[in-house]
Amino acid sequence: MKICRSRFLPAILAVMLCALAVRAQDVASFEKRITVKKLPNGLTLLIMERPEAPVFSFYTYVSAGSAQEVSGITGLAHMFEHMAFKGTDKIGTTNYPAEKAALAKVEKTYSEYLAARLQLSEKSGVPDEAKLAPLEKAWKDAIDEADKYIVPEQYSEIIEREGGVGLNASTSWDNTDYFCSFPQNRLELWAYLESERFLHPVMREFYKERDVVYEERRMRTDSSAQGRLIEQFLGAAFIAHPYGHPVLGWPSDLRAFSATDAINFFHKYYVPANMVVTIVGDVNAATALPMLEKYFGRLPASPTPEPLRTHEPEQKALREIVLREQSQPVYVEGYHRPDIYSPDDAVYDVLSDLLSKGRTSRLYRSLVRDKQIAIAAEGGSFPGGKYPNLFYFFALPAAGHSATDMAAPIHDEIEKLKTTDVSDEELQSVKTRAKADLIRGLADNSGLAQQLGQSQSLYGDWRELFRQIDHIDKVSKEDIRRVAKTTFSQENRTVATIETKDTKDTKKAAAAGEGNQ
Repeated sequence: MKICRSRFLPAILAVMLCALAVRAQDVASFEKRITVKKLPNGLTLLIMERPEAPVFSFYTYVSAGSAQEVSGITGLAHMFEHMAFKGTDKIGTTNYPAEKAALAKVEKTYSEYLAARLQLSEKSGVPDEAKLAPLEKAWKDAIDEADKYIVPEQYSEIIEREGGVGLNASTSWDNTDYFCSFPQNRLELWAYLESERFLHPVMREFYKERDVVYEERRMRTDSSAQGRLIEQFLGAAFIAHPYGHPVLGWPSDLRAFSATDAINFFHKYYVPANMVVTIVGDVNAATALPMLEKYFGRLPASPTPEPLRTHEPEQKALREIVLREQSQPVYVEGYHRPDIYSPDDAVYDVLSDLLSKGRTSRLYRSLVRDKQIAIAAEGGSFPGGKYPNLFYFFALPAAGHSATDMAAPIHDEIEKLKTTDVSDEELQSVKTRAKADLIRGLADNSGLAQQLGQSQSLYGDWRELFRQIDHIDKVSKEDIRRVAKTTFSQENRTVATIETKDTKDTKKAAAAGEGNQ
């Protein structure tokens, strides 16, 4: 995931662009207000003092996403994100010792049921439901018994009652993050709650929540033509690397993985050395640090997870995916590019801005404004950033145009990048917008906590948030041509399209089928 430069902050701050020394001034002023401390257990705390209002925002970054999953447990990183809101051994239960014993029985009966189901499926391809029924009943009876001890949504209710707002989390291919904002006088309560859910997680209502995630997948992917297209697109582009796995998981995995799998994933990846906790707002670092160390220092030290072993092999030929749907046509193509640690990362940022930023961007001017063959067009990097990923082009055709109509004009724009220098004015506009985006992102506690936390996590130094402007400022016209030539080749291209089914033809085919019966 690329570092988020906030998009939702007051535009009036753009007037600050007249300060030519904005980077140095911001870094210098931020250094005076930011304290970073790595605890003995490996967890990194970052505090930025910002006493303008009596509130603070926190952002917890866990360097574990769907890229850390293997076949059989896809979707588990997102599943654990859900479980992190289910409470602890003290919150969300009326009698934890009894609940713990009941949950152990749930796992035992589920293990027996799953083993039998998989064995029967392997032998016959379709499990014998009659043989499985007693095992399934025992498992569901155990769930009902464990549910007797639950106090529903208690963790979230405590936070809302104490003034917390914006409580949420998200999972991507690269990481899982948690965030919320509180009144200034609730800092210790937050530190207790946030550390406690990672110190004593409970896989409460796991299988009910797994069904929720399964429905989430059905809504976002299985019932969405564009969702299906993107899943197929990534699966074709990444034949080895886990960027080809969906964050929401494959359906069969969502019907199979267990609470035991989830707690094992937690113990491997939710370790202090893999986490950064950022606080921005009305917080005094000198007085807050001892208290934060008291709570977050309780998390047991554990080795940092080993790096991913699987690397995506070089793509040698064009790959194509075509979905025929009763849906609006869509065109997507992608090219493998290096990770965010590449010296050329800023060049890809510049390319994304040139192609996609606003109504003056090249793709908008060409496909939407001038040719009027698309209603939207953009390009950028996807799906992650920690590992080599894709630079994509996306277009939604206008009425009367097909997905394949998008290819030639997009390739025309690509050829221009390869053969013709961008103008001085165009390149300077990109660099100016990058500064404006950074400045806008400094105004909001929550967005700033996210940006600082991501920079600290991904690069080991929050200052990289500001250095990115320097990197972009150094991008030359020659860099743009060079990167475009090395990246945008046909053998490095994966194309995915939705071709709209003709509903009349579909009805005729259905009628013909009925007539033949």
